[in-house]
Amino acid sequence: MALATDSRTTQTLVDALDARGFSHGDLAPVVVRPSLTEYIGQLWDRRHFIWMDARHRVATQNSRNRLGSLWLVLRPLLDALMFYIFFALILKTDRGMENFAAFIIIGVLMFRGTMGAFSRGSTMLRGNKSMIRAFSFPRAALPISAEIRDALQMGYVLATVIVMIMAVPNHERPEWTWFLVPIIYVLQFLLNLGITLTLSRIGFLFPDTSQFMGFVGRFMMYASGVIFPIERFLDNAVFMFFIQINPVYHMLEMYREVLMDGTIPAAEHWMVLGAWAVGLTLFGFIFFWRGEATYGDGE
Repeated sequence: MALATDSRTTQTLVDALDARGFSHGDLAPVVVRPSLTEYIGQLWDRRHFIWMDARHRVATQNSRNRLGSLWLVLRPLLDALMFYIFFALILKTDRGMENFAAFIIIGVLMFRGTMGAFSRGSTMLRGNKSMIRAFSFPRAALPISAEIRDALQMGYVLATVIVMIMAVPNHERPEWTWFLVPIIYVLQFLLNLGITLTLSRIGFLFPDTSQFMGFVGRFMMYASGVIFPIERFLDNAVFMFFIQINPVYHMLEMYREVLMDGTIPAAEHWMVLGAWAVGLTLFGFIFFWRGEATYGDGE
């Protein structure tokens, strides 16, 4: 019934244009989902805008602060310091670990980027509804630009991680395995992009999704071994199964093995993180694309 009504409305508009001598040959619908290949082509045509938008937001997001972009480094450092004081100096959870400072610096700072994908994704479309209604563009440009922006910011964080684990006792020394860090970094970017694309549509359909993200963040922190070696405190087989399929846990283990142990991460880590990163990105992109025609609707 709705489709028939839309067809009659469209025909009425076309007839009215013809009656006034106007051509309607160049008119095209703006709320119809394009094919997947057309959609990818539209995104590719706007690649320069997506890139420049991401770079501009990185450069200006702290412009009102006196310390400016220095906060890209100071904020994660303060987070790592807080957790180190609480868990290492107060709770003494570093007992038996050779370099707990590096363990927690890597865990806290690299986890922040992925946790940000959860919070960004759940509010992405509703937070940009004015732009969505005002301009015609592939809406996936928004989450893609946001994740490129975060990847650029995380570049500063990653550099800070490397400097800090070399500076604080016990001092880590560069190993050839550190050349594997960019590969892990790319897998983390893909994982974050998949999370953002998926949650962008879910958050649009169910606005209350954003209210759960605080709980999700706390759960992911404790279930990923961010601030303590989780295998030292768990012996439940069911819970350990969920830990083993958690891509964030494997991601942090890979960073630590490469940067702290000087070893190549086990094949299990590569397979789990790689499968989640590639699979969730593909799923998230298609899932997001299928709702393309609806994102201008709603409150």
